[in-house]
Amino acid sequence: LYRRRLIPDEIVHLKDDVDLYHDDTVIITKWKTIKPRKDMDHGFSAYLLKEGIKVSKFYRADNSLLYWYCDIVDYEYDATTNSYTSTDLLTDVVLYPDGQIRVLDLDELAEASVKDMITKDQLHSALVRTDKLLNTMYQKTFDQYTKLIDRYDI
Repeated sequence: LYRRRLIPDEIVHLKDDVDLYHDDTVIITKWKTIKPRKDMDHGFSAYLLKEGIKVSKFYRADNSLLYWYCDIVDYEYDATTNSYTSTDLLTDVVLYPDGQIRVLDLDELAEASVKDMITKDQLHSALVRTDKLLNTMYQKTFDQYTKLIDRYDI
């Protein structure tokens, strides 16, 4: 697995992530933060390959839930290396344990669009996927994603 960010422009090999499950629709991983942080220590991620989202469960060092963090992404599969690259389309949605929802980085999405860092199709996809994800939270059906991770979160 690789993570590609547009702002800043970087590709990171997620070599330390542990693959817990994968098929042609989802990859489930567990991980420790790449750079040590006081607020976050480890978590799990579900890469939803057909839906263009990544849902992550972030934990503090004491194993308490920090929040659910959702990235809007594009996926690219490279058959020669048998690897996926997840390209972050900038918009993120955070769901806190108390039910509060925050949408992040719409300003970065706008900047990337103006600077031609993303295509018109990617901008459209990011907005449609964000809307769909938010609706799962508003309609209380977000558990369709949390269940994917919770079965491995022992």
